[in-house]
Amino acid sequence: MTDSLFAELGIIEPLCRALAAVDYQQPTPIQTQAIPQLLAGKDLLGIAQTGTGKTAAFAVPLLQRLAQAGPPAGADTVRALILAPTRELAIQIGEDFEAYGKHLNLRVATIFGGVGQNPQVSALRRGIDVLVATPGRLLDLVGQRLARLDKVSLLVLDEADRLLDMGFIRDVRRIVSGLPKARQSLLFSATMPDEVAALAREILRDPVRIDVSPKTVTVDLTDQHVVFVENGDKRHVLTKLLRTPAVTRAIVFTRTKHGANRVAEQLDRDGIAAEAIHGNKSQNARQRALESFKNGKTWVLVATDIAARGIDIDAVSHVFNFELPHEPESYVHRIGRTGRAGASGIAMSLCDSSERPRLRAIEKLIRRPISVMQVEIDASERAQAPVRAVQSASTRAAQPTSRRNRPTTSSRSGNVSGNGNRSPNADRSGNGNRSADGNRSANGNRSGNGSRSGSGNRSGSGAASSAPRRRRSPNQRGDDRSEIWSNR
Repeated sequence: MTDSLFAELGIIEPLCRALAAVDYQQPTPIQTQAIPQLLAGKDLLGIAQTGTGKTAAFAVPLLQRLAQAGPPAGADTVRALILAPTRELAIQIGEDFEAYGKHLNLRVATIFGGVGQNPQVSALRRGIDVLVATPGRLLDLVGQRLARLDKVSLLVLDEADRLLDMGFIRDVRRIVSGLPKARQSLLFSATMPDEVAALAREILRDPVRIDVSPKTVTVDLTDQHVVFVENGDKRHVLTKLLRTPAVTRAIVFTRTKHGANRVAEQLDRDGIAAEAIHGNKSQNARQRALESFKNGKTWVLVATDIAARGIDIDAVSHVFNFELPHEPESYVHRIGRTGRAGASGIAMSLCDSSERPRLRAIEKLIRRPISVMQVEIDASERAQAPVRAVQSASTRAAQPTSRRNRPTTSSRSGNVSGNGNRSPNADRSGNGNRSADGNRSANGNRSGNGSRSGSGNRSGSGAASSAPRRRRSPNQRGDDRSEIWSNR
C-alpha cells in the first residue's frame, strides 16, 4: 500500500521501500503537493510547521534527483546543502536523510558547532552528497577553506523564520552568495515575516508556493486548555498535572534557559524525572538529554523554544506551557510537538495575570478561545516536602533514592570528642585537639606531615571502617543521571 501511494507521486522503488520501513502509510498533504513539483525541478516556498511531514516532503524527492543525476560526490564536493537553525534540527534532518536513502549509494553528513571540527573536515574531504549544516559552523569552515560549495545544485533553507530569530540571516546570505546560480532552491518557514519574504525573493526563482496552515493543524488535532494560576503556584499546578495517569510523555516549555533549569530541578525534587535542554548546554549534554527522553529514562523534557526546534519524537502525549511565549506563533510551534503526523495531542498552558494579553494574542491567531481548566491546590500540596523519588516513563513508579546513613549519638551538645562521639561540653577533648603545629596526632589527630596517621578512624559509637569514607556526589542520583546533572 505504501509503495503504490508514494509510487503514484513518482517515487522510485528503493525510496518507497525505505519509506515503508519507517512506517509511512500514506503521503501527508504537504508531501502530496511538494513531491511532484520538486521532482520536476521547481523552486519551492513552503509555509509549514514541523510535524506535518515536511522533512520527507523535500528529502525524498531530493534524494531521488541526486540518485538519478549521476555518480556520488567526488572528493571535496558537496552536491546538496540543507541549512537548519539548531543542532538538534540538523541532526534530525540528517537522520531522516539516512533513513530514506538507505538503499541508495549516497553519502550524508551533518555539520554543527559545539563539537570538534576534525571529523567534519574529514567527511568534507571525502565528498558529501547531502550536507546538513548550521550556518555558523559551515561559514567558519568555508572561511578556513575547508569546505567548498561551488558544486551545490540543491539548496534547502529549513525553519527560515527561526534562522531570522537567531540572527543567522546575514550568515545565510553570505553562504548563498557563494553557491552556483544554477541550482534548485527551497525555503520552508512556519511564518512569513517581511525579512523572510525578502530572503525568499532573493534566492528563489518563480517558486511554487505551498501553504499548510498551522492554525488548521493546531485546532483540529490538539486539545487545548489554559489554567489561570498565580506565578508562585505554577510549580505546584504543573506537578499535579504531570502526575495525572494520562500524561505518559511530556514537553514543558519555558521562555528562558535559566527558567528551564529551575523547572527541571524542581520537578526532579518532586519525584518527576525531568531533563532541561537549551542553548547553554553542551552538544553532548543536549544529545544525552534527548536520548534519555526518547528511550523513556526520563518522561518530561523541559525546553526553550529555540532548543525544541528539531525535536521529532513520537508519542508525546502532552505539551505544557509553563510560561506563555511572547510571540503567538511560538505557541503554535510548541503545541505542534504533540499531535504530530495526524495523531491527536493535548496542550495545557499555565497563565498568570501578567500573561493575559499574550493569551488573547494566541486566541486571535488560532481564531478560537482556549477552554479554561480549573486546578485546585490546597495548603498541604503547597507545603508538601520534596519527594526524593524518580519515575521513569516506562513504569511511572517511584524509585526512592537511598540516603547516606549518619552516625547517631546520645549527645546533644553538638561538640565532637577525640573518639568521634559528641561530648556534653562545649570544648574538644584533649585527644581530639590540634597539636602545636596545627596537625592531628596519630590517635585521630593530624600528624606532622599534614596527613592522617595510624588508623585515622573515629572510635566509639560513631566509628567507621578503615577504608576512606567517600562522600556521595549530589550528581549520583537514583536514576543514574550524574553526567546530565553535571551540565545543569
